[in-house]
Amino acid sequence: MRWACLLLPRLALDAVLRGHSPRDPKATERCRRLLAAWAYRFSSQVSTALPDAVVLEIGQSRALFGEWPRLQARLRAELGELGFRHRLAAAPNPHAAWALAQAHDGIGVDERTLERSLAQLRVECAGLEGDSALAFRRMGLATLRQVFALPRDTVARRFPPAVLARLDTLRGDLAPPLPCYRPPDRFDARIEFEQAVESSQAVLFPLRRLAADLGAYLAGRDGGVQRFALRLEHEGRPDTEVVVGLLAAGRDPAMLFEVARGRLEQARVPAPVRGLRLLARELPPFVPAGRDLFDARPKQAVPWEQVRERLRARLGDEAVQGVAVREDHRPERATTQGAVGTATAASPSRKARRHGGSHTSVHPSRPGWLLPRPIPLRDPARVIAGPERIETGWWDGGEVRRDYYVVETRGGQQAWAFRAAGERGGPFMLHGWFA
Repeated sequence: MRWACLLLPRLALDAVLRGHSPRDPKATERCRRLLAAWAYRFSSQVSTALPDAVVLEIGQSRALFGEWPRLQARLRAELGELGFRHRLAAAPNPHAAWALAQAHDGIGVDERTLERSLAQLRVECAGLEGDSALAFRRMGLATLRQVFALPRDTVARRFPPAVLARLDTLRGDLAPPLPCYRPPDRFDARIEFEQAVESSQAVLFPLRRLAADLGAYLAGRDGGVQRFALRLEHEGRPDTEVVVGLLAAGRDPAMLFEVARGRLEQARVPAPVRGLRLLARELPPFVPAGRDLFDARPKQAVPWEQVRERLRARLGDEAVQGVAVREDHRPERATTQGAVGTATAASPSRKARRHGGSHTSVHPSRPGWLLPRPIPLRDPARVIAGPERIETGWWDGGEVRRDYYVVETRGGQQAWAFRAAGERGGPFMLHGWFA
């Protein structure tokens, strides 16, 4: 096995800086649990049992995340984004990784080099119980090399049994079990302000932090969120709750922040805000959007899902409409508008077959711009494709019998036009334009 230790020497200070509040031991522990949830994405064996640290087993994740140098770089990048200062070390067991992280940053050792690396550490780095490290110092033993060289019976006579057990644990001769972390079924995080704020802009910085924390938590449990609540805390009156809903489960921190900001800016806040809480109880599975192997979009392009949610948050749910296919071959009735996510696409062939309609497709393309109603087309230059017959609708009084053609005008534009079914020389009626 191989374990990584994320030592957090300034976790209490980081918790203060992230929340802009007086030191709070509970906030410090919440931050460590957040980091454990984040680390859970890299390993199913994560523990917070060692002081000021999160340890995780990384040996079985090598095929997915790469060897230690590559994984270390990724851990550092993500920890930096989350706002935590840290030291990293990797070793064959979690206790050795913790001890090495006391003195080194970025070191990675294996079974062959473990003893030599531990021997170079100061006695204080071993995490010995009580005043044992001070006692070794008074005996003139400054490094673990000197302690390891002592006869075992001498150490057993002079020190509590826990000292020998700790030394054996560091070297991997003992493997005491560590309690493993399991992510909770909901996310609940809160930031308290030093003083009440009245502007929604002042809430955006802590909101961004909470969105980043939510994204890290969701990534750790490989899930998503489709609905969460922002609670603006006031003094002496009930909280203001802002509900944020997405059309599909997501976990990208930037999108979560943008959507939450849009909802927050539209909310009516009746009093100054003393704290902000983000609560997510509904955590459905997350299915990433499909992407082409060779995606031609520029790197800075914003994904459609994020644009859609941003528009809904800024303009309102009803302002963003979706277009879906209806079961009708008539072009003017083949689509319908509705709220995004409520309309469902359906094949237009079943109803026509059920009612005896015909739809002979010669040219499958359809124009991107369909006119509200057909108009006469004067002097088409040539016919490119067709006819494509659409003959349907007799059952509801809207019968159509048309032969559609793709034609080119004298100006070089491609149009979609039709004649009455069976006519060869009649005038064309323009119904749409191709891009």
